[in-house]
Amino acid sequence: MSKMFELAKEQYAGIGVDVEKAMELLANAPLSIHCWQGDDVLGFEGGETLTGGIQATGNYPGRARNIAELRSDMEKVLSYVPGAKKVNLHANYLDSSKPVARDELEPKHFETWVEWANALGIGLDFNTTFFSSPLSEKGSLTNPDEGLRAFWIRHAKCVRDIAEYFGRSTGKTCVTNHWIHDGEKEVPIDTVGPRMRLIDSLNQIFAEKKNLEYTRDALESKLFGIGSESYVPGSNEFYWAYVVQHPELLITMDAGHFHPTELISSKISTVLCFAEKMLLHVSRPVRWDSDHVVLLDDETRQIMREVVRADALDRVYIALDYFDASINRVIAWTVGARNARKALLAALLEPVDKLKKLEAEGDNSSRLALQQELLTMPMGAIWDEFCERQGVPVGTKWLEDAKKYEREVTIKR
Repeated sequence: MSKMFELAKEQYAGIGVDVEKAMELLANAPLSIHCWQGDDVLGFEGGETLTGGIQATGNYPGRARNIAELRSDMEKVLSYVPGAKKVNLHANYLDSSKPVARDELEPKHFETWVEWANALGIGLDFNTTFFSSPLSEKGSLTNPDEGLRAFWIRHAKCVRDIAEYFGRSTGKTCVTNHWIHDGEKEVPIDTVGPRMRLIDSLNQIFAEKKNLEYTRDALESKLFGIGSESYVPGSNEFYWAYVVQHPELLITMDAGHFHPTELISSKISTVLCFAEKMLLHVSRPVRWDSDHVVLLDDETRQIMREVVRADALDRVYIALDYFDASINRVIAWTVGARNARKALLAALLEPVDKLKKLEAEGDNSSRLALQQELLTMPMGAIWDEFCERQGVPVGTKWLEDAKKYEREVTIKR
């Protein structure tokens, strides 16, 4: 325990913050780390191109080409990130020696992922994969071709079965996110029809009730996408209305899926007023949903503040969603994950009760002054101590190791 930590701990205690409690809460709050940063979202179906509005920009060497390489890279990242962790998979990351249609996926195609996760003591989250398929060129759950729409409904049902298997097998609830790329480049004449087909598809998908201890389903909206700039059936309003009618489902809010002037941090408290739980996709849009590496920026910090101030750590699932192929992928992964953790720590180091008391008393002057003082409090010393206790590298030591891993492993691919 360093002298810097002791001094920082004393300084935080002076404003009513229990540093030890904050670190305990941080350690036990799971962060779901996405697998697709390591291979540019290609998965292991044999495809080499992305469709459905998905793009990974850059061609930095060292992309994971198979499951063994991806797991090796992820294990390196997991060793750099403190606190409880989960790994978030897409359905196209199956482990199979032969091709499997997406509507024929079974738990057996993911058994090695469960074995791997259990060996590491982590949980698994899951996602339906509707993009990058010739069968979804005209949409998935809103497809006007009833045969193709039925195919994607079966796919979602398969995914839900696998998710329940994940939760039962790991002992940690698997959160399944459902996002479709369906939409139009121009506003269609019939804007109702696709949404009615989507309602019917969702009704069929969620007709079978799952054990909520093992798995939860979430619906992710989007404002627009590449090729769907003008109309998206699965809008925020659409999914909100659907979830209100189906309270066992969750809303997913992605930092890049709203208008550039909208911030998901401003929406979290609204969701929590009406929903039991929710899912966050922490990302960083730059003028569009570009999924840049998460920074310790104002919005990331405000997202975590909203969760903590609402006392909702047990009601909000926090997941990452970005993929940068222009820089070292392991480093990109780690920077974003550690920044998400740092932002949550900063939120936990706020004297929330004291700030709320000042607010209730109408002392907004003191509230503002204290908030500004917090910006220069010695959080870094607390973070370093937390990393030390969690057995992960402190400061930039992880970067030295990541560069060594690049020289010895990824650059040779």
